[in-house]
Amino acid sequence: MTETVTELSDDVRALVDGIVGRLAAEPGALLPILHAVQDTLGYVPKAAVPQIAQALNLSRAEVHGVVTYYHHFRGEPPGRHVVQICRAEACQALGAEALLAQAQTVLGCTAHGTRADGAVSLEPVYCLGLCALSPAVMVDDKLHGRMTAQRLEAIAATWSTA
Repeated sequence: MTETVTELSDDVRALVDGIVGRLAAEPGALLPILHAVQDTLGYVPKAAVPQIAQALNLSRAEVHGVVTYYHHFRGEPPGRHVVQICRAEACQALGAEALLAQAQTVLGCTAHGTRADGAVSLEPVYCLGLCALSPAVMVDDKLHGRMTAQRLEAIAATWSTA
C-alpha cells in the first residue's frame, strides 16, 4: 500500500473510508478516527487528511493541526521497529535525556526520525506509565524498565536476525 502526498491507493482510501464510516457519528470523532487509521497503517497518511476533513465537515487545516500537534501521530510510515523513550519527569531524573542521546548513536537515527534503511524509528514520548522503573522505553509495543544504552543495543542487535 503505497501512496504519494497527493494520492492514496485504492486500498488505503477504502480502509480510511471504512474507519470514517464506522466512527464518524461518535462525538469528537476526529481523534478516534486518527487513532484507528494509525493503528491500522502505522501512520496517518498526509493524503488522507482531505478525505477525513471532508467526511467530518472540517477544514484540512483543522485535521492537519491535530495530526501535527500530537506527537503520537506520524505523517510518514515508521521504521520496522519503533523505539519510544520516555522523557517525563521520573525518567528524566534517572537519565532519560542521556539515554535518548545514546539511543541516537546506538540506533543510527535522530529523535523523531527513521534510519535511512527503514529499520528503526526513534520517538521521544511523555510518560509510558512505568515511572517506578525509570528510565522507561517501549520497543515495538513492549515496555522495558530501567533501560540502559547497552540493553537497548542488545535488543537492536536481535533485529538483523529477526
